[in-house]
This record gives sequence, C-alpha cells and structure tokens, in this order.
Amino acid sequence: MKFRYPTNTIPLPKQGSWPDSFHVFDNQHGYALMAAEAAGRPLLLRGEPGTGKSQLARAAAVATGRLFLSVVVNARTECEDLQWKFDAVGRLGEAQILASIPDADRLARLRPARFLSPGPLWWALNWHTAEQQFIEFINPSDPAPDFSEGWEPSCGSVLLIDEIDKADTDLPNSLLETLGNGDFKVPYIGGSVCRQTEVPAPLVVITTNEERELPAAFIRRCLVLQLTLPEKKDELIQFLSSRGKAHVGDEKCSDKVRKRAAELLVEDRLAVEPGQLRPGQAEYIDLLKAITGMVKDEEIQIEFEERQKTKIKKLTKENEIEEEKEKLKEQSQIELLDVLRRFVYRK
Repeated sequence: MKFRYPTNTIPLPKQGSWPDSFHVFDNQHGYALMAAEAAGRPLLLRGEPGTGKSQLARAAAVATGRLFLSVVVNARTECEDLQWKFDAVGRLGEAQILASIPDADRLARLRPARFLSPGPLWWALNWHTAEQQFIEFINPSDPAPDFSEGWEPSCGSVLLIDEIDKADTDLPNSLLETLGNGDFKVPYIGGSVCRQTEVPAPLVVITTNEERELPAAFIRRCLVLQLTLPEKKDELIQFLSSRGKAHVGDEKCSDKVRKRAAELLVEDRLAVEPGQLRPGQAEYIDLLKAITGMVKDEEIQIEFEERQKTKIKKLTKENEIEEEKEKLKEQSQIELLDVLRRFVYRK
C-alpha cells in the first residue's frame, strides 16, 4: 500500500481568505483520510475548538494537489445552500428595471438560470457545468474557487464542510443523500448535477465542535477521526512546542520560549471553569505569533547598543554579540507571554 500523505510538516500557501500556514501530518491523519477515500465516505472530524480540524482538510488538498473547497455552516444553512443559490431578490430588482422593455426581451433577461450560482457541492461534483453556470450568472456574489497552477478537474477535490453541528438536524441527513447519490436536482434549470465522469469522487471532510448532537444515522455513515490534545502535561508541552516550531521556527522563537508558552497554556486549561472555553493549539499558535510580531529585531538591536554603552568590557566577537541579542529577545518574549496570555488563552 502506498501511503499518500506526508508524515512531516508541509507549508500551506495563502488561498482566498485562508492565510499561509503550516500543517504537521501524522500517520493517524493519513490513514483516516485514505480510509475515507477508499470507503467513499465523508470523514467526520470531532474534537474541541483549536485542534486543527479545519486545517487538516486544507492540508489534505495541498498534499495531494487537489482543489480545496470550503463552506462554514450556520444555523440557517440548508442542503440546497451547499448545492446552489438562487438570487430571488436580484431577479425581482431586474424585473422592475426591465418593466418597460418588450416582453420577449424581458423574459430572456429574466431566465432563472441567469440568477443561479453554483455552490461548493456543485463545484466538487461537476466542475465543468459549475463553471458554465458561473459564467451565465448575472451577478456573482462569491468568486469562483481558487485553484493552483496545473490543477484540472481530473485531479479531484477536497470539500470542507465546517461546523456542521451549528445546523439543523435535517442538513446532515440531506447531505448524506446527496453524497451517496453523487447528484442533486436543480429546479431552476430543469435538470440534475451529476458527478463528472472520469473525475474522482470528492473527499468530503466534515467538522464538529460537539455543540449539538449529530444524528446517529449520520455518524454511522461517516468515518470518524477524534482530534484531541495529549492529556499528560509533559506530552502536551512537547506536542505544542513541536507545532510551534513548525509555525514560527527557531529563528523567531527559541525552544525555551515555546515551552514556556505551552506551560502557561497547560496552567490555563486546568484553571478553566465549567462552561468556559479551554485554550488549545490554535490559541497557542496565536500567542507565539503575537510575541514574535511584537518583539522586533530592530528594537533588540537598539537595546543591545544601549547596554553596550554601560559595559566596561564591551562585546566584540560576532558570536558573542549574536548570543547576547538572542538572550535579550528571549527575555523580552518570555516577559510578554504572561501579559498576553490573558487576552489569548483566557476567553
């Protein structure tokens, strides 16, 4: 069996509203993704917020050269919203504008297809017809999916359906029917959207923060990967420190600083009262990015020069100067950790 996913850190380039980042794969992630593909089932990612559930889907797309599509679910989301959107308000406004022109012209410009935009499921199942429909849409509110150079529909896609627990219980069941059939009806064009031939089925990754219980029938028809942080203190500190190194690197932040930030997170996780959010990996990375962004090399250089003026024996060797600067930066970052943790960890 060929292992399709990497077992190391990969960079994730900026895409749409997603910033550039890094993802650390492990064997568990890879096996779960490959199993979902082979079984033709969605992969449901469970776990507390901040454990990297959403990023795993994006990393899977980047690692395998597939198109990445995503949608964030809310309390009003219905299955049709993932398939297509019809701009009824826009059509009404267009009808009022065209009230004075001949009937034949007005009807042609008010064709329902001109106000129909493809949703993420449409793009995932049949890129060709989705692209055609997008071109016909008179007023696209959302841009077409952003794909990397060299990508084509035969490369496949990864569809992230984020925070499905926020939706009504009808959505998960309707979604499984659509994915199982590989098609759905679009009333405004009088036809169906079917999965494009010779194109692999999309890998569907669904996340939940467990805010609402999902239907048992839905869970049974998914593969489930539980993303959790290590429970033991030393293991959690080591886990977070390694993730921090992948995101900010040794040049911006030393191992000592990363471990101190992890120790503070462990303290705050234990101090959380019932009903409050426990800080996780996402908050840890945010804190590291905050301190590395606030402690500037230019400021460290100025502080070093000021200290040199007061020293009787001044540093002259390049390695000693660099070592002293690193100590100053490390000290400044550690001092900031305890100040900033109250804004980042304690929510």
